[in-house]
Amino acid sequence: MIPDYQRPPLPVNDNWPTAADTTATTSPADLGWRDYFTDPQLQHLITLALANNRDLRVAALNVEKIQAQYRIVRSALFPELDATAGFHRQRIPSALTNTPNATHQTQYTISGAVAAYELDLFGRVRSLKAAALEQYLATAETRRAAQLSLIAETATQYLAARQLAGQLQLARHTLQAAQAIAEVVNLSVQHHIMTDLDLHAAAIQVHAAQASLARYERLLAQTRNTLTLLIGALLPADWSPAATTDETPPLADLTPGLPSDLLLRRPDLRAAEHQLKAANADIGAARAAFFPKILLTGSAGTISAQLSDLFTGPSYMWSFMPQITIPIFDGGRNAAELDVAKITTRIEIANYEHRIQQAFREVADALATRATINEEIRAREQLVTAQQQRYNLSLIRYENGIDNYLGVLTAQQDLYQAQQDLIIARYYRLTNQTALYKALGGGARE
Repeated sequence: MIPDYQRPPLPVNDNWPTAADTTATTSPADLGWRDYFTDPQLQHLITLALANNRDLRVAALNVEKIQAQYRIVRSALFPELDATAGFHRQRIPSALTNTPNATHQTQYTISGAVAAYELDLFGRVRSLKAAALEQYLATAETRRAAQLSLIAETATQYLAARQLAGQLQLARHTLQAAQAIAEVVNLSVQHHIMTDLDLHAAAIQVHAAQASLARYERLLAQTRNTLTLLIGALLPADWSPAATTDETPPLADLTPGLPSDLLLRRPDLRAAEHQLKAANADIGAARAAFFPKILLTGSAGTISAQLSDLFTGPSYMWSFMPQITIPIFDGGRNAAELDVAKITTRIEIANYEHRIQQAFREVADALATRATINEEIRAREQLVTAQQQRYNLSLIRYENGIDNYLGVLTAQQDLYQAQQDLIIARYYRLTNQTALYKALGGGARE
Protein backbone atom coordinates (compact mmCIF):
# COMPACT_ATOMS: atom_id res chain seq x y z
CA MET A 1 0.00 0.00 0.00
CA ILE A 2 3.04 2.34 0.26
CA PRO A 3 3.29 4.59 -2.83
CA ASP A 4 6.44 4.22 -4.91
CA TYR A 5 8.91 6.79 -3.65
CA GLN A 6 10.33 9.25 -6.14
CA ARG A 7 12.89 11.81 -5.06
CA PRO A 8 11.66 15.34 -5.85
CA PRO A 9 13.69 17.16 -8.51
CA LEU A 10 16.26 19.68 -7.32
CA PRO A 11 14.62 23.12 -6.95
CA VAL A 12 17.96 24.85 -7.67
CA ASN A 13 20.23 25.53 -10.64
CA ASP A 14 22.53 22.86 -12.01
CA ASN A 15 25.56 25.12 -11.53
CA TRP A 16 26.81 27.42 -8.81
CA PRO A 17 26.29 31.15 -9.42
CA THR A 18 29.99 31.72 -8.77
CA ALA A 19 32.51 30.02 -11.03
CA ALA A 20 33.94 26.99 -9.21
CA ASP A 21 35.85 23.83 -10.00
CA THR A 22 33.26 21.02 -10.05
CA THR A 23 35.65 18.16 -10.82
CA ALA A 24 36.17 17.09 -7.23
CA THR A 25 38.49 14.10 -6.89
CA THR A 26 37.74 13.72 -3.16
CA SER A 27 34.32 14.41 -1.74
CA PRO A 28 34.30 16.79 1.24
CA ALA A 29 32.16 14.18 2.99
CA ASP A 30 35.19 11.87 2.92
CA LEU A 31 37.56 14.56 4.23
CA GLY A 32 37.87 14.07 7.97
CA TRP A 33 38.00 17.11 10.21
CA ARG A 34 41.54 16.24 11.33
CA ASP A 35 42.66 16.45 7.71
CA TYR A 36 40.92 19.77 7.23
CA PHE A 37 41.59 21.57 10.51
CA THR A 38 45.33 21.13 10.81
CA ASP A 39 45.94 23.39 13.81
CA PRO A 40 46.99 21.16 16.78
CA GLN A 41 45.29 23.39 19.35
CA LEU A 42 42.06 23.39 17.37
CA GLN A 43 42.21 19.62 16.92
CA HIS A 44 42.52 19.20 20.68
CA LEU A 45 39.51 21.45 21.31
CA ILE A 46 37.37 19.60 18.74
CA THR A 47 38.32 16.27 20.32
CA LEU A 48 37.18 17.56 23.71
CA ALA A 49 33.94 18.90 22.22
CA LEU A 50 33.07 15.59 20.55
CA ALA A 51 33.70 13.76 23.80
CA ASN A 52 31.96 16.11 26.25
CA ASN A 53 29.45 18.38 24.51
CA ARG A 54 26.03 17.81 26.09
CA ASP A 55 23.97 18.77 23.03
CA LEU A 56 25.78 16.16 20.96
CA ARG A 57 25.30 13.64 23.76
CA VAL A 58 21.55 14.30 23.75
CA ALA A 59 21.49 13.86 19.97
CA ALA A 60 23.23 10.49 20.31
CA LEU A 61 20.80 9.39 23.04
CA ASN A 62 17.88 10.40 20.82
CA VAL A 63 19.22 8.01 18.18
CA GLU A 64 19.21 5.18 20.71
CA LYS A 65 15.70 6.16 21.83
CA ILE A 66 14.29 6.15 18.28
CA GLN A 67 16.06 2.87 17.60
CA ALA A 68 14.30 1.31 20.59
CA GLN A 69 10.96 2.71 19.41
CA TYR A 70 11.58 1.17 16.00
CA ARG A 71 12.15 -2.23 17.62
CA ILE A 72 8.82 -1.81 19.45
CA VAL A 73 6.97 -1.19 16.17
CA ARG A 74 8.80 -4.03 14.41
CA SER A 75 7.80 -6.48 17.15
CA ALA A 76 4.18 -6.26 15.92
CA LEU A 77 5.21 -8.38 12.91
CA PHE A 78 5.66 -11.38 15.18
CA PRO A 79 3.08 -13.15 17.37
CA GLU A 80 3.29 -12.49 21.07
CA LEU A 81 3.41 -15.75 23.02
CA ASP A 82 2.67 -15.74 26.74
CA ALA A 83 2.87 -18.62 29.22
CA THR A 84 0.63 -18.56 32.28
CA ALA A 85 0.20 -20.82 35.29
CA GLY A 86 -2.74 -20.35 37.65
CA PHE A 87 -4.40 -21.69 40.72
CA HIS A 88 -8.07 -20.97 41.42
CA ARG A 89 -10.08 -22.05 44.46
CA GLN A 90 -13.60 -20.90 45.25
CA ARG A 91 -16.38 -21.57 47.76
CA ILE A 92 -19.90 -22.04 46.46
CA PRO A 93 -22.66 -21.57 49.05
CA SER A 94 -25.27 -24.28 49.60
CA ALA A 95 -28.02 -22.02 48.31
CA LEU A 96 -26.50 -22.35 44.84
CA THR A 97 -25.71 -26.06 44.95
CA ASN A 98 -28.95 -27.39 46.52
CA THR A 99 -26.89 -29.27 49.10
CA PRO A 100 -26.88 -28.91 52.89
CA ASN A 101 -23.23 -27.78 52.90
CA ALA A 102 -21.20 -25.40 50.83
CA THR A 103 -18.81 -26.91 48.31
CA HIS A 104 -15.26 -25.96 47.37
CA GLN A 105 -13.81 -26.15 43.89
CA THR A 106 -10.11 -26.10 43.00
CA GLN A 107 -8.63 -25.58 39.55
CA TYR A 108 -4.98 -25.71 38.34
CA THR A 109 -4.11 -24.29 34.93
CA ILE A 110 -1.00 -24.09 32.74
CA SER A 111 -1.35 -22.63 29.24
CA GLY A 112 0.37 -20.79 26.45
CA ALA A 113 -1.47 -18.08 24.53
CA VAL A 114 -1.16 -15.92 21.44
CA ALA A 115 -3.02 -12.66 22.02
CA ALA A 116 -4.53 -10.67 19.13
CA TYR A 117 -1.88 -11.33 16.48
CA GLU A 118 -2.70 -9.34 13.35
CA LEU A 119 -2.31 -11.04 10.00
CA ASP A 120 -0.72 -8.21 8.05
CA LEU A 121 -2.38 -9.08 4.73
CA PHE A 122 -2.56 -5.49 3.53
CA GLY A 123 0.75 -4.21 4.92
CA ARG A 124 -0.51 -1.89 7.65
CA VAL A 125 2.03 -3.09 10.22
CA ARG A 126 4.81 -3.23 7.64
CA SER A 127 4.02 0.35 6.61
CA LEU A 128 4.27 1.47 10.24
CA LYS A 129 7.56 -0.43 10.55
CA ALA A 130 8.91 1.26 7.41
CA ALA A 131 7.91 4.68 8.74
CA ALA A 132 9.58 3.96 12.10
CA LEU A 133 12.75 2.83 10.31
CA GLU A 134 12.90 6.04 8.29
CA GLN A 135 12.38 8.06 11.48
CA TYR A 136 15.32 6.24 13.04
CA LEU A 137 17.52 6.88 10.00
CA ALA A 138 16.50 10.55 10.02
CA THR A 139 17.47 10.83 13.69
CA ALA A 140 20.84 9.21 12.98
CA GLU A 141 21.50 11.74 10.21
CA THR A 142 20.40 14.55 12.54
CA ARG A 143 23.05 13.41 15.01
CA ARG A 144 25.67 13.53 12.26
CA ALA A 145 24.48 17.02 11.35
CA ALA A 146 24.78 18.04 15.01
CA GLN A 147 28.33 16.69 15.09
CA LEU A 148 29.28 18.62 11.94
CA SER A 149 27.73 21.80 13.37
CA LEU A 150 29.62 21.32 16.62
CA ILE A 151 32.93 20.92 14.79
CA ALA A 152 32.27 24.03 12.69
CA GLU A 153 31.14 26.11 15.68
CA THR A 154 34.18 25.07 17.73
CA ALA A 155 36.46 26.03 14.85
CA THR A 156 34.64 29.35 14.38
CA GLN A 157 34.95 30.26 18.06
CA TYR A 158 38.61 29.24 18.08
CA LEU A 159 39.28 31.45 15.07
CA ALA A 160 37.33 34.24 16.76
CA ALA A 161 39.59 33.90 19.80
CA ARG A 162 42.64 34.17 17.52
CA GLN A 163 41.17 37.23 15.81
CA LEU A 164 40.41 38.89 19.15
CA ALA A 165 43.90 38.06 20.39
CA GLY A 166 45.25 39.85 17.33
CA GLN A 167 43.00 42.83 17.97
CA LEU A 168 44.08 42.85 21.60
CA GLN A 169 47.73 42.81 20.61
CA LEU A 170 47.12 45.66 18.16
CA ALA A 171 45.23 47.67 20.80
CA ARG A 172 48.13 47.28 23.26
CA HIS A 173 50.62 48.39 20.63
CA THR A 174 48.46 51.37 19.69
CA LEU A 175 48.02 52.34 23.35
CA GLN A 176 51.77 52.24 23.93
CA ALA A 177 52.37 54.43 20.89
CA ALA A 178 49.64 56.87 21.94
CA GLN A 179 51.02 57.09 25.48
CA ALA A 180 54.53 57.75 24.16
CA ILE A 181 53.30 60.54 21.93
CA ALA A 182 51.17 61.95 24.77
CA GLU A 183 54.25 62.21 26.95
CA VAL A 184 56.08 64.13 24.22
CA VAL A 185 53.10 66.44 23.77
CA ASN A 186 52.91 67.02 27.53
CA LEU A 187 56.56 68.05 27.63
CA SER A 188 56.02 70.33 24.63
CA VAL A 189 53.08 72.00 26.36
CA GLN A 190 55.15 72.55 29.50
CA HIS A 191 57.79 74.28 27.37
CA HIS A 192 55.08 76.26 25.58
CA ILE A 193 55.93 74.67 22.26
CA MET A 194 52.42 73.18 21.85
CA THR A 195 49.00 74.22 23.05
CA ASP A 196 46.49 72.62 25.38
CA LEU A 197 44.48 71.66 22.31
CA ASP A 198 47.27 69.32 21.24
CA LEU A 199 47.41 67.91 24.77
CA HIS A 200 43.68 67.11 24.75
CA ALA A 201 43.95 65.56 21.30
CA ALA A 202 46.72 63.26 22.52
CA ALA A 203 44.66 62.35 25.60
CA ILE A 204 41.70 61.48 23.39
CA GLN A 205 43.85 59.03 21.43
CA VAL A 206 45.08 57.40 24.66
CA HIS A 207 41.55 57.04 26.05
CA ALA A 208 40.26 55.62 22.77
CA ALA A 209 43.05 53.00 22.76
CA GLN A 210 42.28 52.13 26.41
CA ALA A 211 38.60 51.68 25.56
CA SER A 212 39.48 49.39 22.63
CA LEU A 213 41.80 47.38 24.85
CA ALA A 214 39.07 46.86 27.47
CA ARG A 215 36.54 45.95 24.78
CA TYR A 216 38.71 43.27 23.20
CA GLU A 217 39.63 41.84 26.61
CA ARG A 218 35.91 41.50 27.34
CA LEU A 219 35.12 39.91 23.97
CA LEU A 220 38.02 37.48 24.33
CA ALA A 221 36.81 36.43 27.79
CA GLN A 222 33.31 35.84 26.40
CA THR A 223 34.73 33.78 23.54
CA ARG A 224 36.65 31.65 26.01
CA ASN A 225 33.39 31.08 27.90
CA THR A 226 31.68 30.01 24.68
CA LEU A 227 34.49 27.56 23.94
CA THR A 228 34.18 26.17 27.45
CA LEU A 229 30.48 25.52 26.83
CA LEU A 230 31.16 23.91 23.44
CA ILE A 231 33.84 21.52 24.66
CA GLY A 232 31.84 20.68 27.78
CA ALA A 233 34.90 20.98 30.01
CA LEU A 234 37.42 23.50 31.25
CA LEU A 235 39.85 24.87 28.72
CA PRO A 236 43.40 23.55 29.11
CA ALA A 237 45.27 25.58 31.71
CA ASP A 238 48.06 26.43 29.29
CA TRP A 239 45.73 27.28 26.40
CA SER A 240 46.14 30.71 24.94
CA PRO A 241 44.95 31.72 21.47
CA ALA A 242 47.70 32.82 19.15
CA ALA A 243 47.13 36.14 17.44
CA THR A 244 46.13 35.95 13.79
CA THR A 245 49.24 37.25 12.10
CA ASP A 246 50.05 34.58 9.52
CA GLU A 247 48.86 35.12 5.98
CA THR A 248 48.45 31.44 5.02
CA PRO A 249 45.18 29.90 6.30
CA PRO A 250 45.82 26.72 8.36
CA LEU A 251 42.96 24.96 6.58
CA ALA A 252 42.81 22.67 3.58
CA ASP A 253 41.12 23.77 0.36
CA LEU A 254 37.84 22.33 -0.89
CA THR A 255 36.35 21.68 -4.31
CA PRO A 256 32.56 22.15 -4.19
CA GLY A 257 31.62 19.69 -6.92
CA LEU A 258 28.11 19.79 -8.40
CA PRO A 259 25.01 21.03 -6.55
CA SER A 260 23.42 17.57 -6.74
CA ASP A 261 26.34 16.17 -4.73
CA LEU A 262 24.95 17.94 -1.65
CA LEU A 263 22.27 15.26 -1.40
CA LEU A 264 24.98 12.67 -0.78
CA ARG A 265 27.09 14.86 1.51
CA ARG A 266 24.94 16.87 3.87
CA PRO A 267 23.42 14.85 6.71
CA ASP A 268 20.62 17.37 7.27
CA LEU A 269 19.43 16.86 3.68
CA ARG A 270 19.57 13.09 4.10
CA ALA A 271 17.60 13.46 7.34
CA ALA A 272 14.95 15.52 5.52
CA GLU A 273 14.67 12.86 2.83
CA HIS A 274 14.22 10.13 5.44
CA GLN A 275 11.43 12.23 7.00
CA LEU A 276 9.83 12.40 3.56
CA LYS A 277 10.08 8.63 3.16
CA ALA A 278 8.52 8.14 6.60
CA ALA A 279 5.56 10.31 5.62
CA ASN A 280 5.27 8.33 2.38
CA ALA A 281 5.12 5.09 4.39
CA ASP A 282 2.37 6.53 6.60
CA ILE A 283 0.22 6.77 3.46
CA GLY A 284 0.50 2.99 3.13
CA ALA A 285 -0.70 2.49 6.70
CA ALA A 286 -3.61 4.89 6.13
CA ARG A 287 -4.60 3.07 2.94
CA ALA A 288 -4.51 -0.32 4.66
CA ALA A 289 -7.02 0.94 7.26
CA PHE A 290 -9.75 0.71 4.57
CA PHE A 291 -9.33 -3.07 4.36
CA PRO A 292 -10.35 -5.85 6.76
CA LYS A 293 -8.23 -6.51 9.82
CA ILE A 294 -7.77 -10.13 10.91
CA LEU A 295 -6.72 -10.88 14.49
CA LEU A 296 -5.79 -14.32 15.79
CA THR A 297 -6.12 -15.21 19.46
CA GLY A 298 -5.57 -18.71 20.77
CA SER A 299 -4.35 -20.68 23.73
CA ALA A 300 -3.49 -24.27 24.64
CA GLY A 301 -2.59 -25.96 27.90
CA THR A 302 -3.83 -28.25 30.66
CA ILE A 303 -6.46 -27.79 33.34
CA SER A 304 -7.25 -30.09 36.25
CA ALA A 305 -8.90 -30.11 39.63
CA GLN A 306 -5.89 -31.86 41.14
CA LEU A 307 -2.31 -30.74 40.84
CA SER A 308 -1.21 -34.37 40.41
CA ASP A 309 -3.54 -34.80 37.42
CA LEU A 310 -2.37 -31.62 35.65
CA PHE A 311 -0.10 -33.48 33.21
CA THR A 312 -1.95 -36.82 33.20
CA GLY A 313 -5.35 -37.87 32.16
CA PRO A 314 -7.77 -35.95 29.95
CA SER A 315 -6.60 -32.49 31.05
CA TYR A 316 -5.58 -31.01 27.69
CA MET A 317 -7.55 -27.95 26.58
CA TRP A 318 -7.29 -25.37 23.77
CA SER A 319 -9.15 -22.44 22.31
CA PHE A 320 -8.91 -20.62 18.98
CA MET A 321 -10.66 -17.29 18.36
CA PRO A 322 -10.04 -15.66 14.97
CA GLN A 323 -11.62 -12.25 14.50
CA ILE A 324 -12.14 -10.22 11.36
CA THR A 325 -13.03 -6.53 11.45
CA ILE A 326 -14.45 -4.97 8.31
CA PRO A 327 -14.75 -1.16 8.25
CA ILE A 328 -18.25 -0.22 7.14
CA PHE A 329 -18.96 3.20 8.57
CA ASP A 330 -16.53 5.31 10.61
CA GLY A 331 -17.84 8.80 10.01
CA GLY A 332 -15.07 9.53 7.50
CA ARG A 333 -12.22 8.92 9.96
CA ASN A 334 -10.17 6.63 7.69
CA ALA A 335 -10.58 9.00 4.74
CA ALA A 336 -9.51 11.91 6.92
CA GLU A 337 -6.45 10.03 8.20
CA LEU A 338 -5.48 9.24 4.60
CA ASP A 339 -5.83 12.93 3.71
CA VAL A 340 -3.68 13.85 6.71
CA ALA A 341 -0.98 11.39 5.57
CA LYS A 342 -1.01 12.77 2.03
CA ILE A 343 -0.90 16.39 3.21
CA THR A 344 1.93 15.54 5.61
CA THR A 345 3.88 14.11 2.68
CA ARG A 346 3.36 17.32 0.71
CA ILE A 347 4.57 19.29 3.73
CA GLU A 348 7.69 17.12 3.97
CA ILE A 349 8.32 17.63 0.25
CA ALA A 350 8.18 21.40 0.77
CA ASN A 351 10.50 21.13 3.80
CA TYR A 352 12.91 18.95 1.81
CA GLU A 353 12.99 21.39 -1.12
CA HIS A 354 13.43 24.35 1.24
CA ARG A 355 16.41 22.71 2.92
CA ILE A 356 17.97 22.02 -0.47
CA GLN A 357 17.53 25.69 -1.42
CA GLN A 358 18.97 26.77 1.91
CA ALA A 359 21.97 24.46 1.49
CA PHE A 360 22.50 25.76 -2.06
CA ARG A 361 22.46 29.34 -0.77
CA GLU A 362 24.94 28.57 2.03
CA VAL A 363 27.41 27.05 -0.44
CA ALA A 364 26.85 29.86 -2.95
CA ASP A 365 27.47 32.51 -0.28
CA ALA A 366 30.65 30.77 0.83
CA LEU A 367 31.87 30.50 -2.77
CA ALA A 368 31.10 34.18 -3.39
CA THR A 369 33.14 35.13 -0.35
CA ARG A 370 36.00 32.86 -1.36
CA ALA A 371 36.06 34.40 -4.84
CA THR A 372 36.66 37.92 -3.48
CA ILE A 373 38.18 37.65 0.00
CA ASN A 374 41.78 37.14 -1.15
CA GLU A 375 41.61 40.24 -3.34
CA GLU A 376 40.16 42.19 -0.43
CA ILE A 377 42.96 41.04 1.87
CA ARG A 378 45.62 42.05 -0.67
CA ALA A 379 44.02 45.49 -0.98
CA ARG A 380 43.84 45.91 2.79
CA GLU A 381 47.48 44.86 3.18
CA GLN A 382 48.46 47.56 0.69
CA LEU A 383 46.23 50.01 2.56
CA VAL A 384 47.96 49.20 5.86
CA THR A 385 51.36 49.72 4.23
CA ALA A 386 50.27 53.08 2.81
CA GLN A 387 48.74 54.18 6.12
CA GLN A 388 51.90 53.16 7.97
CA GLN A 389 54.03 55.25 5.61
CA ARG A 390 51.63 58.15 6.01
CA TYR A 391 51.81 57.91 9.80
CA ASN A 392 55.61 57.74 9.77
CA LEU A 393 55.86 60.81 7.53
CA SER A 394 53.30 62.72 9.61
CA LEU A 395 55.24 61.94 12.76
CA ILE A 396 58.51 63.12 11.17
CA ARG A 397 56.90 66.34 9.93
CA TYR A 398 55.42 66.95 13.38
CA GLU A 399 58.73 66.32 15.16
CA ASN A 400 60.43 68.79 12.81
CA GLY A 401 57.78 71.42 13.40
CA ILE A 402 56.43 71.37 9.84
CA ASP A 403 52.88 70.18 10.69
CA ASN A 404 50.74 70.31 13.79
CA TYR A 405 49.75 67.31 15.91
CA LEU A 406 46.34 67.00 14.26
CA GLY A 407 47.93 65.39 11.20
CA VAL A 408 49.67 62.78 13.38
CA LEU A 409 46.46 62.06 15.27
CA THR A 410 44.44 61.56 12.07
CA ALA A 411 47.13 59.34 10.53
CA GLN A 412 47.35 57.22 13.67
CA GLN A 413 43.56 56.72 13.79
CA ASP A 414 43.42 55.77 10.12
CA LEU A 415 46.33 53.33 10.53
CA TYR A 416 44.68 51.68 13.53
CA GLN A 417 41.40 51.29 11.64
CA ALA A 418 43.16 49.83 8.59
CA GLN A 419 45.03 47.31 10.77
CA GLN A 420 41.77 46.30 12.48
CA ASP A 421 40.04 45.81 9.13
CA LEU A 422 42.91 43.64 7.88
CA ILE A 423 42.67 41.36 10.93
CA ILE A 424 38.90 41.05 10.46
CA ALA A 425 39.29 40.28 6.74
CA ARG A 426 41.76 37.47 7.49
CA TYR A 427 39.34 36.17 10.11
CA TYR A 428 36.52 36.19 7.54
CA ARG A 429 38.66 34.16 5.15
CA LEU A 430 39.20 31.47 7.80
CA THR A 431 35.58 31.38 8.95
CA ASN A 432 34.44 31.28 5.33
CA GLN A 433 36.49 28.15 4.76
CA THR A 434 34.95 26.67 7.89
CA ALA A 435 31.46 27.58 6.67
CA LEU A 436 32.19 26.03 3.27
CA TYR A 437 33.35 22.80 4.93
CA LYS A 438 30.09 22.63 6.87
CA ALA A 439 27.91 23.65 3.93
CA LEU A 440 29.41 20.91 1.75
CA GLY A 441 28.86 18.26 4.42
CA GLY A 442 32.56 17.87 5.15
CA GLY A 443 33.49 14.82 7.19
CA ALA A 444 29.89 13.57 7.28
CA ARG A 445 31.01 10.00 6.66
CA GLU A 446 33.70 10.08 9.34
